[in-house]
Amino acid sequence: MRDTRTFPPAPSFPVLIGDIGGTNARFALIADHGAPLDVFKPVATADFPDIESAVEESVFVHSALRPRTALIDLAGPIVGDAVDLTNADWVVRPLDMMRRLGVEDVMLLNDFEALALALTALDEKDLVLVGGDATGAAGAKVVLGPGTGLGVGALVEAGGIWVPVPGEGGHVALGPAEADEFPLWANIEPEHGRISAEALLCGRGLARLYRAVARTDGEEARLSEPAEITKAALGEADPVSTKTLKIYSRLLGRLAGDMALTFMARGGVYIAGGISPRILQWLLEGEFRRAFEAKAPHQALMAQIPTWVIVGENPALKGLAAFARAPEGFGVNLSGRRWLK
Repeated sequence: MRDTRTFPPAPSFPVLIGDIGGTNARFALIADHGAPLDVFKPVATADFPDIESAVEESVFVHSALRPRTALIDLAGPIVGDAVDLTNADWVVRPLDMMRRLGVEDVMLLNDFEALALALTALDEKDLVLVGGDATGAAGAKVVLGPGTGLGVGALVEAGGIWVPVPGEGGHVALGPAEADEFPLWANIEPEHGRISAEALLCGRGLARLYRAVARTDGEEARLSEPAEITKAALGEADPVSTKTLKIYSRLLGRLAGDMALTFMARGGVYIAGGISPRILQWLLEGEFRRAFEAKAPHQALMAQIPTWVIVGENPALKGLAAFARAPEGFGVNLSGRRWLK
């Protein structure tokens, strides 16, 4: 049967790839369809007034290659000709990018849409298995990423192509489920009047959870930065930090299990973001996987679903590159998200 599907025009090379988060911006260039990804040093979004300045300073200063297409993922919903990032001060305006950077084609994707695309492009060395049966895992996949915020995305197969499904699953409500959590919840500071998954599982959420653990146990909250808390827990130098990481791993596993059930993700759940590789030891110790599988009456199903931590660098850039090279393999709707000269 003739394939009657229509695909958007493929991007023109060279392609500028960009992964813009709440804290960091990462850029790469692809010279042509078969060329490797040329990745540049990441920069802090706070160091630049806009995306154009960041590209000019971190890419154009170091390469004579000038892109014809810009394929960028953003941490925030993409609506209209001016996209406001959720956790950063940038407003991305594609028409300004065309004018200042000289590109003729701008495509904007959600950051977790890009990470979902990456699930087709990651190598074995990019992943660490944290439980479940990885042999023959097939079907829908889910990716979660605790970092500056908490993103959630999925990748589902339909009609022989992979369709990334971005969402705002990090903002679902999170509540207590085990005995030691109920007193803890009374001491958690709400965010926007509620306790969401992001309020506890992103960077600032880890610090919020630490304060709640200290308050519940009648201890002093001596630390304030997520990196300090993680370091103290890994070195077993602070019992409050140790308990915080144990509960954090449990809550992340619980949310990951909920998302696996929502999408029936037999293809696995992938944990991305800046926090997870740093606390890999804790995720491997059992609380994460125990909470992931505690989904009665579906424990047997959950035990089969594999979970991985993404430890490789720049997974979102790899996802965008996979789409740039073979857009016909993905069901990405660019309506309202593509600007062409």
